[in-house]
Amino acid sequence: MHREINYTNKIMSTKTAIVTGGNSGLGFATAKKFCDNGITTYIIGRSKDKTEDACKEIGANAIPVIFDLNDLAGIPAMIANLTQKGPIDILVNNAGINMKKEIPDVTDEDFLSIIHTNLLSVFAVSREVIKNMKENGRGSIVNISSMASQYGIPKVIAYSASKGAIESMTRAMATELAPAGIRVNCVAPGFIKTKMSAAALDNDPERKNKVLSRTPMGFLGEPSDIADAVYYFALRESKYTTGTVLPVDGGNSIGF
Repeated sequence: MHREINYTNKIMSTKTAIVTGGNSGLGFATAKKFCDNGITTYIIGRSKDKTEDACKEIGANAIPVIFDLNDLAGIPAMIANLTQKGPIDILVNNAGINMKKEIPDVTDEDFLSIIHTNLLSVFAVSREVIKNMKENGRGSIVNISSMASQYGIPKVIAYSASKGAIESMTRAMATELAPAGIRVNCVAPGFIKTKMSAAALDNDPERKNKVLSRTPMGFLGEPSDIADAVYYFALRESKYTTGTVLPVDGGNSIGF
């Protein structure tokens, strides 16, 4: 039996978030957006120096959590340690890895390593955080997908598979968790101008021209564009939205 959730009071009181992979790129931009708006944010990263430096740069609301998400067995204890300090209101599953290889060169170990990081760890973290969110009757989970899940891109078979699974999992989670007051949405970034992507495109003018020619807006996105979309899903402004996948891509996915 579904019950009406009073989101107004619950979502307005949101104060604590977890951002996985929040020490660089899109995760860093998202964590900074949260912290700049008064949300205490745990930034999970496996590099101690990189994660602590990111938190120092972001400010007092950023708290480093040094943990390798490939350690699935350790995830329950890590999340339990955080929830003992207070409820988690927002979870952003951002951490992920990629690998470019032609299909015949992708080994079973290669494929599994991508699935392990990009999918299994997302499920394990979500499962543990959901336990806490259900106890508190509220929560917002935002998964980060990719436009690689929307159309075929060569040489990223495992990455594409993992992100397609993330989008399917988003919808399944949203349906099951809605009665508990937990919303689950997904942001699918297009071509975003990070240090790594900008360098890669600048070194491959043909690919850069192809990307921009099919992007109606005609330019690359900024990490802050993704952070703004995640922030919308995290708070009460999206209180009647769940199970959606939002492309933030300058129209690339519908470009001709």
